Amino acid sequence: MSVAALPKAELHLHIEGTLEPELAFALAERNGVTLPYADTEALREAYRFSDLQSFLDLYYALMAVLRTAEDFTALADAYLERAAAQGVRHAEIFFDPQAHTSRGVPIGTVVEGLTASLDRAEERYGISTRLILCFLRDESAESALATLEAAKPYLDRITGVGLDSAEVGHPPAKFRAVYEEAARLGLRRVAHAGEEGPASYVREALDVLGVERIDHGLRCMEDPELVERLVRERIPLTLCPLSNVRLRVIDTLADHPLRAMLDAGLLVTVNSDDPAYFGGYVGDNYDGVRDALGLAPEQLRTLARHSFEAAFLDDDEPRRARYLAEVAAHAF
Repeated sequence: MSVAALPKAELHLHIEGTLEPELAFALAERNGVTLPYADTEALREAYRFSDLQSFLDLYYALMAVLRTAEDFTALADAYLERAAAQGVRHAEIFFDPQAHTSRGVPIGTVVEGLTASLDRAEERYGISTRLILCFLRDESAESALATLEAAKPYLDRITGVGLDSAEVGHPPAKFRAVYEEAARLGLRRVAHAGEEGPASYVREALDVLGVERIDHGLRCMEDPELVERLVRERIPLTLCPLSNVRLRVIDTLADHPLRAMLDAGLLVTVNSDDPAYFGGYVGDNYDGVRDALGLAPEQLRTLARHSFEAAFLDDDEPRRARYLAEVAAHAF
């Protein structure tokens, strides 16, 4: 039985990673962009990659089709429609402005296009939303600061900042200054850590960047003292199981530490990361870990409850309480 109907929040979702081949070709045609693939099936075949870097190479190349505000609106609408069908009630959506400004697309075009969709998401799809601006960690710290400066006119639409892209060789401390500025501006702070990088990156993201949530973080299990701290401080971890398999962070879903993390008392959540590329949206991730790890209905309910507890809904606690009540009332 699918877990699609279980109400859930998605907290680790890169909107650029929801670009399905069909939409990529439609936007390419609209914008006069030639893709180096014969058709959607050839492009879908290219979505089979071997590691994080080969994924990122394709991911950034395909962004060439995203040119106008309407393109970003279409991208967000397509994601929200799929998310609603898989039980998402709240989505905190990452976007990568540097990947667009480097191509000559202004940050305002990106934000305005995305928010044109997100502003009507509750009415159209029953999903509340937040927008999180991510810095590319393989770009310079100066570029991150310039990006945050360029985003200042749009901060009324942006809830927080994050840190993504290639992790190895780019420790969190590289971005201390931009996170200090984000904190000064009142933005929430998250960061990818402990996916390809070591457990020490998780600790560094907490201590140096002051993050409130760790994206991925599965390698924390290599450091028992860190696990104890994450449990004690109730730091959420936004796991992405299908992503971990596709990027060879783990070999199979059966090897995923999710169940052990739950048993350890960690506040773990399940998310889809870049679902167009990784073989499934958030409901598919729930189905996958349920089947591979033998999760019982109450463990799935715990994951859904965690997702709302970890959400940046501090400004709307009645909404969080409603979502949690929906989770508690769900019948499997």
